[in-house]
This record gives sequence, C-alpha cells and structure tokens, in this order.
Amino acid sequence: MRGVSAPPLIGITAGNDPREPGFYVVRPDYLRSVELAGGIPVILAPSGPALHPAFLDRLDGVVLTGGVDLAPGLYGEEPHPAVDRTNVERDEFEWKLLDEAFQREVPLLGICRGAQMINVARGGTLVQDIPTSVGRDVSHDDRQRPRDVLAHTVRLAQGSALRRTLGGEQVEVNSFHHQAVDRLGEGLVATAWASDGVVEGIELPGDTFVLGVQWHPEAFWKTELFGALFRAHVEAAAAFRHGGDVWWPKALSVEPG
Repeated sequence: MRGVSAPPLIGITAGNDPREPGFYVVRPDYLRSVELAGGIPVILAPSGPALHPAFLDRLDGVVLTGGVDLAPGLYGEEPHPAVDRTNVERDEFEWKLLDEAFQREVPLLGICRGAQMINVARGGTLVQDIPTSVGRDVSHDDRQRPRDVLAHTVRLAQGSALRRTLGGEQVEVNSFHHQAVDRLGEGLVATAWASDGVVEGIELPGDTFVLGVQWHPEAFWKTELFGALFRAHVEAAAAFRHGGDVWWPKALSVEPG
C-alpha cells in the first residue's frame, strides 16, 4: 500500500496509427508534464491491463491525449468527407475507460481529442470539420506549424476552473484540430472559446475534476502557465487518493461563446 505522501499515479492514454497497428505511441511531453506537476505517469494502452478493476483501483487520475478523429458513429452521425483517420480500437477503449472513470469519480484531463472524447462519452456531439462548418477566420489546424508556436486567442469564462487556473480573461494557445465540441454532453459546460465561437474548453461542475481543453498544453511543459493545468489535475488526483479538498466549481452559469 502506498503511503499518504506517495505521488499520485496518472494514467496517460496511448494511441496507435491504424497504418502501423503494431505500435502504441504517446508523446513524451505528456509524461514530462505530469512528472513536472508532481505525478507519476503510467501509459494506458488499449491492449494492456488498463481496464482491469485491480489496475483502475490504483489510478488517481487520467489524462486523455490527442490523436486521430473520433468515429462519428460514436455520436450518431455519418462521417463528413473531411473526417481524417479514425481508430475504432482506441475509441472503444477510451469509451470504456471513461465509463469506469466517471463511476469512480477519477479526476480527468482531456487534451484536444481527449476533450472531444469526454464530451462524446457524456452524450455530446462534435463539429466534424471547422473550416466547412464554421469558417477559416481562426487558424485552428495548420499542420506545418511547430507545436510550441501560439496560434490564436482563447477567451476564458468568469468563475471557471480554467480562468482560475490560468489566471486571466484570455490566453494565447497553440492549435492542431479541425474538429471541436458541438452539442455539450450531460452536465458539461463550455468555459473557453476562440473568437469564431469554437469551443476551446469544457468543464463538469460538481465534486470531481473533469476538464477538457482543445489546445495542447503539454507542448509547453516547461512553462509556468500551461504547467498549471497539469498541476491542478495532479493536485486533484492527490486529493482523490488521500481524501483532501481541492477547489472545483460546484455550478457554472456561463454565457455562450
């Protein structure tokens, strides 16, 4: 049994490119971010023991990472022509993982695809292609742009965990997504938006840390600003394990973006 001072164990989801099914991969920046925040990262792969109850009992938090598009069938839609590669194995794994996490009230941090997965798992839907559905006024997805280059501004809702954690009304973010949250899943509240109205952050008010962001804070793992998101998650994971208290919004009433 771990002592009360043991760092929390944070599961980090790995994915595989369907073109190279023999490998599960996760960017090292996710691991570095969790380590720097004070957690112990554990990689969760679809074919591993991640869904075994005895393993889940040891997890104190979960980070859902970025990756390929979610299969639109998950939220009852036919695929848009712009839908990129999908990965049914990963979708099914993360769906089951989230079901267990919600039941256990495990603190969750979703990043890009991970935020979208949280929304869909709670019955929400996605904008399948921002350029054709919203427009190109904001550069959401430039694959030639380095990961640590800021792309656009995000507005943060008053009273939200995001605004409290990042310490301001708005923040500059990087951006590598052509999809986004559309209809919100059960209980979720949008708390961050790009200037074109695209949802950039979601939260689940209540007693459990559930936060999703559309950008990639792990690319800035050395910075104080975006490291704060991982620190907040690790602090919530430590409280989950040891029975402490961490601030989290009990209710949010936010104007639409």
